Amino acid sequence: MGPFLMVLGVFAGQGLVITGMVCTVVLVPLGFVVGLTVAAERRHNRRLDAFGVPATAEIIELTEWDTGDDGGAVVVLRVSGLGFRTFEATWKRSEHPALCVGLRLDAVVDPSGNLFRVVL
Repeated sequence: MGPFLMVLGVFAGQGLVITGMVCTVVLVPLGFVVGLTVAAERRHNRRLDAFGVPATAEIIELTEWDTGDDGGAVVVLRVSGLGFRTFEATWKRSEHPALCVGLRLDAVVDPSGNLFRVVL
């Protein structure tokens, strides 16, 4: 969008040129970061699909978080199962009325690195 506004600014005036430059400087790096995050998430999910073992994730702590624009729950899980050591992990997610301390959820774990996915 930034480069488009820069070209448009040449024809419409200097205000759009500056806007296009600012958009380019801010949004292009942001796009790269989002792309890298999505690629890592896909890689993790493919690894869990290929090597994951069934597990249980028990909620041991539940707190709310709110950043003003976004909010949800910080869920502390104790993840256990066969073939790996029990570990604790933090999971940030949107609020859900069924979430409560003591709730056991199905999960999938890659035992080689404590990579996990909760199955709701």
